[in-house]
Amino acid sequence: MTERVYLALGGNLGDRRANLIAALRALPDFAPVKRLSRLYETAPMYVADQPAFLNMAVEAETDLSPMDLLDRLKTLETEIGRVPSVVNGPRAIDLDILFYGDATVDHGRLTIPHPRLAERAFVLAPLGDIAPDFVGPGLDATIAELLAVVPGRDTVVVVAPLDMD
Repeated sequence: MTERVYLALGGNLGDRRANLIAALRALPDFAPVKRLSRLYETAPMYVADQPAFLNMAVEAETDLSPMDLLDRLKTLETEIGRVPSVVNGPRAIDLDILFYGDATVDHGRLTIPHPRLAERAFVLAPLGDIAPDFVGPGLDATIAELLAVVPGRDTVVVVAPLDMD
């Protein structure tokens, strides 16, 4: 069965824009993209001493299970150049599953909805571009409502729509 998924994409090492484009070009192999957000430059969170991130979000569809989707995303991260680092540290690419249909998942490797989504302006702003009225499982507010009250909104700046050329 095909499920609608929302994914967060970001990175702050190397050619950030090229890394996002590489991810977007590979996603149709297992999660065709239906909508994509604008591109945002964001201040780092949790570990402040690192370069700024480029972030975006996509709505996609997949026939993969949540765990299989996670495995494909992690493989793609490695192919693009992500190497193990400190938690929340610098990275070439980060691909996170925010929502998977109306499912909730609580597994050692994966939690859906993403457990820190509501505290992350760098996720909510791009997600608000493509799903402002979406209320995910376990949430009591729309993405737009969450974005309106999240701290750090001023550290998230629209760069532009992502030019794939």
